[in-house]
Amino acid sequence: MVEKSEDVEKGGKTALYGRYLGAGLMEDDAWFLCRFSKAEDRAIYRKVDCRVVPMLAMLYLISHLDRANLGNAKIEGLEKDLGMDGNMYNIVVSVFFVPYILLEIPSNMLLAKFKRPSIYIGTLVTCWGLVVTFSGLTQSFAGLCVSRFLVGVFEAGFFPAAVWLISMWYPPNRTGGRTSIFYVSSAASGAFSGLLAAGIAQLHGSAGQEGWRWIFIIEGIVSVLFGISTFFFLPDTPSLTSRWLNEDERRYLVLMNQATRGSNAARTAGNDVEEAKRFDWKAIRAMLTDHHIYLQAIVFSSNAIPNNGMKYTMPQIVRNMGYESTTAQLMSAPPYVCGAIATVLSGIYADKRGNRMKPIVFFQVCVLVSMAVLFRYAPNIEDNIALCYTMVIIVCIGVYPIVPACNTWCLNNLAGAEKRVSGVAFLVTMGNTGGFIGSWVFLNTESPSYPTGFGTSLSIAGAGIMCAFLLEWLYSRHNKRWEGYTREEVEEQYTPQQLHDMGDRSPLFKYGL
Repeated sequence: MVEKSEDVEKGGKTALYGRYLGAGLMEDDAWFLCRFSKAEDRAIYRKVDCRVVPMLAMLYLISHLDRANLGNAKIEGLEKDLGMDGNMYNIVVSVFFVPYILLEIPSNMLLAKFKRPSIYIGTLVTCWGLVVTFSGLTQSFAGLCVSRFLVGVFEAGFFPAAVWLISMWYPPNRTGGRTSIFYVSSAASGAFSGLLAAGIAQLHGSAGQEGWRWIFIIEGIVSVLFGISTFFFLPDTPSLTSRWLNEDERRYLVLMNQATRGSNAARTAGNDVEEAKRFDWKAIRAMLTDHHIYLQAIVFSSNAIPNNGMKYTMPQIVRNMGYESTTAQLMSAPPYVCGAIATVLSGIYADKRGNRMKPIVFFQVCVLVSMAVLFRYAPNIEDNIALCYTMVIIVCIGVYPIVPACNTWCLNNLAGAEKRVSGVAFLVTMGNTGGFIGSWVFLNTESPSYPTGFGTSLSIAGAGIMCAFLLEWLYSRHNKRWEGYTREEVEEQYTPQQLHDMGDRSPLFKYGL
């Protein structure tokens, strides 16, 4: 038990103690958290920062390399060698999203059964790396489709699992920046993919294999190596980490998670991981009937459609400007670098300001404007190279910051481990339906103008802006309704079980804007 010291009271932490009690912690646990100074708090999270986010970011980089390599292989001769024409390329792209969409929720439900997330995530990465490696040896269009399907099967569980794992280590006010740093690897993969593909393609003819095959083979082997390393180097959860955290640090992280994640049953819930393992079908029903998540999914899709469409099409768009394949690979890198920088800055801003809606809307406006310009000028792209290339850069600046902001916004507004596990998977599932759409709106037969792709992306950006404004209004309405009520006043009206069942609709829960 931590004693109630005069230093704590004189240090102005009595109010903080009351806030922790209001969040449902026991007295001993509340005083334990108050004992830690800001310097000690920062030191603990620096330890976490050095181990959790970098590893997840590298794995996410690998996953996007294994998606984007299809677009890189395309301009190195994949279609010609496999006898593909018409919209066969779009079929290959879209096949990936079928299992990716269908399996995200089941995958996160399965994750909740694992004591150590590193084992589950490591298995996923290793398996998709093996599939990518063997896809470089395929001799037919059908074989390529099967390999992309299997990559989708194994990649389906990674992103929602990674976002959930971040939520287990960080409180809401620290989640956005870390999620952005994690997600920035998606943008970095676009830049790195072009540079890497340009170099690997020079192996054309080695061992009798075409250059595009080497792209798959080498990048697949790298994925396997990273997957194996995940078993040893990816931290699991605070309560399971003793190698680089002492007992007090572990307890601090677990209690901080309980105090800040909106669990109305924090007094009785115990370890949040165990709460997630006791999977609650009421939480599934609450998630499926939560209109907030559907609005978040539209916001997510305002990124997913243009993002996935451009990821698989950008090397071809740059080539349409009149550049050769190697130059086109290299010129596809700068837009992604700009997108990566925007993602990090956006996450830092959102955490400091405590607002997700404003940056989301700002970047959606960037997507809307750039797509409108490309819709108008892409049919004559060779006469408008500077303008169109600038708009491609602005597209990347717009699309990449939206997903981490959207995921953080949704994650911070889901009460209880059960609903967070299923809710984040459902959000990604619904949002990535946009990825499937994105694979069909940029049609080979419409090159170089791509009116369907640019027009659809423009429209969904507008829908995302409206949904973001609506979400903030709904969240603000709930907060204002219960503003000024103390926990004791609320508990006089509702039983603990009723408050638990309400989840984030509880009067004790305050939505983050």
